Amino acid sequence: MKRPAGNRPASHHEVARRLRKAPKSEKRDEAFRKAIRSIPRGKVATYGQVAAAAGYPLYHRHVAQLLQRSGGTLPWQRVVGAGGAIKLKYEAGMEQRTRLEMEGVRFRGKRVDMAEHQHRFRTWEL
Repeated sequence: MKRPAGNRPASHHEVARRLRKAPKSEKRDEAFRKAIRSIPRGKVATYGQVAAAAGYPLYHRHVAQLLQRSGGTLPWQRVVGAGGAIKLKYEAGMEQRTRLEMEGVRFRGKRVDMAEHQHRFRTWEL
């Protein structure tokens, strides 16, 4: 039996579940695309940064799903995990690193040097 929510705040797991089941939104996806396209060569942004810049904080997983569906039409290599980690596996991860290195992005071990290459969104330009 489901307990009434009352005045208690939603738990982290409840919020995450609601976000995963959020309906697809063309308006939201277009905001993500615009944010991703605004990342210049030689810079990177995290999935969370893209989501927040587009006006949808906490929707970082939707950014990843959009990039999967985009078929390479967006500069996908410029979006990385938190702390500069490449989240793609195997050949896709190697291709992302190679593409970023070709743009002049430097790495510290397996992570992008975020101090030098992290893009700062100016939301009034999006």
